[in-house]
Amino acid sequence: MLPNILKPFKSNYQNLLRVGPKKDGGYIIDKRIMSKSKTIVTCGLNDDWEFEKHYLRINPKSKVIAYDHTVNKKFWKERFKKDFLALILLKKININKILDVFKYIDYKFFFKNNIHISKKVVLLKKNKNEISIKEILDKKKNIILKIDIEGDEYKILNTINKEQNKINLLIIEFHNISKNISKIKKFLSNSKFKIIHIHANNYGGIDKFKNPNVIEVTLLNSKKFFVNGQKSKQKYPITGLDFKNLKRREDIKIKFYE
Repeated sequence: MLPNILKPFKSNYQNLLRVGPKKDGGYIIDKRIMSKSKTIVTCGLNDDWEFEKHYLRINPKSKVIAYDHTVNKKFWKERFKKDFLALILLKKININKILDVFKYIDYKFFFKNNIHISKKVVLLKKNKNEISIKEILDKKKNIILKIDIEGDEYKILNTINKEQNKINLLIIEFHNISKNISKIKKFLSNSKFKIIHIHANNYGGIDKFKNPNVIEVTLLNSKKFFVNGQKSKQKYPITGLDFKNLKRREDIKIKFYE
């Protein structure tokens, strides 16, 4: 069971919208932010920008600024090299490998009009291959901040709280929950961000306490948008809104304790 502080606040279901695919890479937003949020700042990209593409389709005047040091020429070269070797050694065509080529074309096309900066998101910049979260948020306003940086999120939470007036909506993946629960509690206790949705990422599995190892959390800035002070009685995952990250595994039900 997860602590009650992670339990979402009561939301009008009609305000909640899934953006992105009905699998890994899709997240929940509050529709009310859309007219005021024209910039998505993405920290952690890998090979999935479906959320960003979908948001731009439904909110066309928006833009995306993404940061991920792992996505670069070497990233694509290694993928194509593995695909080619698989083709030679196995002597058969794998449809997923062919799709990698189209993924690269899609990447080039999408980021022709948006921005991808191949730098690692850190608390304090130490070299030219890094960028601090403070620099990322500098001169920004009314943004959607989306974070999936594989455990490094805990290092930047304090800065996010200090800069929260620039953020309308925060979408964040928390990793290794049981190990880092005190950091999450501290962040939420000192924040105007209120959880409006939570989903367990079944890619991460469960720990020895049967808690999810990874959770996807959507938080709304309560200084800018009304958030009901009551906790939700909704069961999670929500049918029709939430979907399995990994289709062949069961979704993880989330329970909370007071």
